[in-house]
Amino acid sequence: MSDPIYHALTRRRFLAGASATLGAPLIIPASRLFGAEAPSKLLNIAVIGCGWRATQVLLQNQPYAGVRFVATCDPFKHKTENFAKGLNAKYNTDACKPYRDFREIIGNRDIDGVAVFTPDHWHVPVAIHAARNRKDMYVEKPLGVSLTWSWKLREEIEKNKVVFQYGTQQRSAKVFRRACEIVRNGHLGKITSVDVWCNGLDPKTHVAIRDDKVPDGFDYDLWTGPSALRPYQPERVANTGAWYCYDTALGFIAGWGAHPLDICQWGLDMDHSGPVSYAGSGIVPQAADELYNTTRSWDIQCAYDNGIKMRFMDDITAKPVVTAYHCVYHGHGTVFHGEKGWLGVDRDGMYSHDKNKLRAVELKDGDTRLPVSDSHFDNFLACMRSREKTVSPFEAAIRSDTVSHLSDIVVRTGIPLKWDPKAEKIIDATPAQTALLDRPSREPYIK
Repeated sequence: MSDPIYHALTRRRFLAGASATLGAPLIIPASRLFGAEAPSKLLNIAVIGCGWRATQVLLQNQPYAGVRFVATCDPFKHKTENFAKGLNAKYNTDACKPYRDFREIIGNRDIDGVAVFTPDHWHVPVAIHAARNRKDMYVEKPLGVSLTWSWKLREEIEKNKVVFQYGTQQRSAKVFRRACEIVRNGHLGKITSVDVWCNGLDPKTHVAIRDDKVPDGFDYDLWTGPSALRPYQPERVANTGAWYCYDTALGFIAGWGAHPLDICQWGLDMDHSGPVSYAGSGIVPQAADELYNTTRSWDIQCAYDNGIKMRFMDDITAKPVVTAYHCVYHGHGTVFHGEKGWLGVDRDGMYSHDKNKLRAVELKDGDTRLPVSDSHFDNFLACMRSREKTVSPFEAAIRSDTVSHLSDIVVRTGIPLKWDPKAEKIIDATPAQTALLDRPSREPYIK
């Protein structure tokens, strides 16, 4: 096995490749990257972002069939090198090479798809690059830090007809599919409301902003990318830290909220839409020296245009609400309330008002059945071949992500809002609400 090489960008090459996601990225011929053409049955995948989540999906599972990983990219030199070594060992090959910047390889025609495991603020910009280069994509949740960026990504996906799989892997777990099928087929009667909750961040948590030395082998400017460049400190770029910095994320209102909100939307058959009203409150740190400044706790009351109410909460807020009727409480979940009772589902199981008798419900001919997927990444690979929609398609992704964004806007502005899900606009929006739909992009990393 050959030694991996780490391809660094000079500033001139960097600026040429970065003229924008709006322009053509630097293309390296496939023959230079990967040698002889791969057998046609193999799908060539590049991994963008080589942290803990990529490790969970790609290294800790059984090898995926019919795939060849050909490139890894990460601003951390040791991460991209070690990840390439890990994939080569797992697949008994030397095809995978490490890179620092994904734009060095995104235009390569021999790459069929990308797996995006970057921090949140890079999800959509990388995906836009991928779509414009006609690469199918697996993109981790949450979708992004700006709805305007996500709307642009939708345009590029539709124009270039690429396959998209969202990293809401609960759709590939039987218990969530069964729960949503039970709800969809009327076994709770008419749905009246849904409780949705997930982990927040302890309001007492405090991490002061510092200015530390950037370690060797880490391209902090590239890691920061389109976001504002702030003083470096390890907590800002740690696996968990980036989730709580508003420059690079919305916090767990989106990062964790994506999962139970997605199941709410799936069970209500709302992948094409979402709530039309939002009101509530939450806690956002106000101290100027606080690093973790995303929304920490929240209690948002939403309503769909069909009259169904949805309450979206952090886990601390949700506990007294849910334990008032639920037999078991976990730090995340989705509970559907109907005329005949309630049904809850989380990663530990399914629960109902009737001591779980609903779990034994048998579907009949003609009942609504949801797509079956037993492996989220395998479903992505299968759809790359078939060109069918994945189990977590883009429209489902942006609609559930919208709930997180609008909930965050309510918390930050303190103003309830009305939403038009067809036009995707805030009705009679205030300037503050409108401003929070977008994020500025730092040069040369424009979106």
